[in-house]
Amino acid sequence: MRIKTLYISDLDGTLLDPAGEITEKTTEIINSLADKGLNFTFATARTIYSAAVIAAGLNISAPCILMNGVCLYDLKKQKYVSIESVSTKLSERVFSIFEEHGAEYFMFRICGEKLTTYYTELTERVMAGFAEDRQKNYGKPFIQCCDMRDVTDGEAVYFTAMSGYDKLLPVRNAVIETEGLDCAFYEDTYTGKWYLEVFSSGASKANGIKKLREIYGYDRVLCFGDNLNDLSMFEQSDVGIAVANAKDEVKAAADIVIGSNDRDGVAEYLIQNFREERKM
Repeated sequence: MRIKTLYISDLDGTLLDPAGEITEKTTEIINSLADKGLNFTFATARTIYSAAVIAAGLNISAPCILMNGVCLYDLKKQKYVSIESVSTKLSERVFSIFEEHGAEYFMFRICGEKLTTYYTELTERVMAGFAEDRQKNYGKPFIQCCDMRDVTDGEAVYFTAMSGYDKLLPVRNAVIETEGLDCAFYEDTYTGKWYLEVFSSGASKANGIKKLREIYGYDRVLCFGDNLNDLSMFEQSDVGIAVANAKDEVKAAADIVIGSNDRDGVAEYLIQNFREERKM
């Protein structure tokens, strides 16, 4: 029996080029290999807002992992396969942590298939720019409210802050000390600011891979990454592959280091190795 293999790539800094796009070459290679049986998807910190647009030209055969593992999403059916929500009690703790440290944040909630983003104020320029970009390019709702505690639309699934390292580090430390919560804390590929993303301890890129294995029966998983939030994904993969432009910690944890994202590193690896992988 042939082994059922899944290839998963991070997006920003890995599959995407330095301009934040998937090149024509990468698209052509992945789609041609998909026609020959390649099972391919992606794992990202992005929401469905931008991820679906970025990956629209790709033949994605498996649900993607969104928001660092909070959700599995079937792009073809336009439906969430699984969601790890944050309880009301833990959400209250998240509100308190951010407020205690004077840090602005976004709260993402899902009601049915609808993802909505809430915030109280946006004086942090990088966060205001993020909201403006998403509204302009994807037309998705960002709603200002006086108090996050007043929001009852669906379930809270994700909290995101963007600022300097020193500003967010104490917030991160308070989060990881709270049972039931987990987070990803890493430098943004494009701005040099830091992202802090808070979610249920049941969510991570690693747990997303576990669910894909369980639900769809993948025997073997190879993953590609570049940033600190990809490390947990490496732990759950049979082969962890870092692009040449990856953080040093990511390259040290990888089984293989390949070409950089400005040279279609992921696609080049796939076209050179997929045939051999199929023989397994």
